Amino acid sequence: MLVALAVLWGGSFFFNAIGVRELPSFTLVWLRVAVAAATLLLVLRLLGQRMPTEGRIWIAFFGMGLLNNVVPFVLIVWGQHHIASGLASILNATTPLFTVLVAHLLTPDEKLTPLKASGVAVGFAGAVFMIGPDALTGLGTGVMAQLACLAGALTYAFAGIFGRRFKRLGVAPMATAAGQVCASTVLLLPLMLLVDRPWMLAMPHPATWTAVIGVGLLSTALAYVLYFKILAAAGATNLLLVTFLIPVSAILLGALFLGEILLPRHFGGMALIGVGLACIDGRLPRLIFGPRKRKTSDGFDPQI
Repeated sequence: MLVALAVLWGGSFFFNAIGVRELPSFTLVWLRVAVAAATLLLVLRLLGQRMPTEGRIWIAFFGMGLLNNVVPFVLIVWGQHHIASGLASILNATTPLFTVLVAHLLTPDEKLTPLKASGVAVGFAGAVFMIGPDALTGLGTGVMAQLACLAGALTYAFAGIFGRRFKRLGVAPMATAAGQVCASTVLLLPLMLLVDRPWMLAMPHPATWTAVIGVGLLSTALAYVLYFKILAAAGATNLLLVTFLIPVSAILLGALFLGEILLPRHFGGMALIGVGLACIDGRLPRLIFGPRKRKTSDGFDPQI
């Protein structure tokens, strides 16, 4: 399921790369969440589950939709108008780095440790390495596009913290997924109509419509179903492993079908981000140094 989720989320960058050829950002993102909302509402109906009706829950849905869909989707899609899908996916892999910082500031139980701080530093060094010397020559379109993708990753981090409230509110995971994309569809509609004026656009080609259905049905609706299944079965820590895999599928799809080529510094940056995430997760230090030991009055006991 983890590999399947990585392919689906990596595929979103591939589908976006096709969609941005003919569709502006707000229109493409609105179509994505609208397709996902219709699909998830149908799934809930088939499962016999009902959407919540309380006002406070729908206020939370709109907050989650803004942070988890509207802002990051638009920023990343805008960025993909100017940079390769593989590079956008690598920059998106910084989300857990931002999450560690946001959690430290906004939660009482997920504070920054020296190991996590080292992982964040290494990971962000990878992001800086990827952007490269272009940043020193001024904020051109390419640099701004990369910064937009990083800003989208930061917004995902805030969404992760904000989304913790749905468990306290007693909202089922599938209802949370459906509620946030429904709210996103409502939020994006006036922006799309005012900014993009879609009735002025030329009719997209079939390949574009296929990409829209793919990103909405596969990379959003089906991906959310898998996301919550993995979360229930394996926990949040194991779920973070998908961050390592998303750029792999996005880069392969971009290279095979879109003719995209990434520079060596992009792969070097991805490696640094991977090391940073491994430090945050704790697996790499345990692999190198073994389990931590806790000193007691009788000696050392293994610390799990």
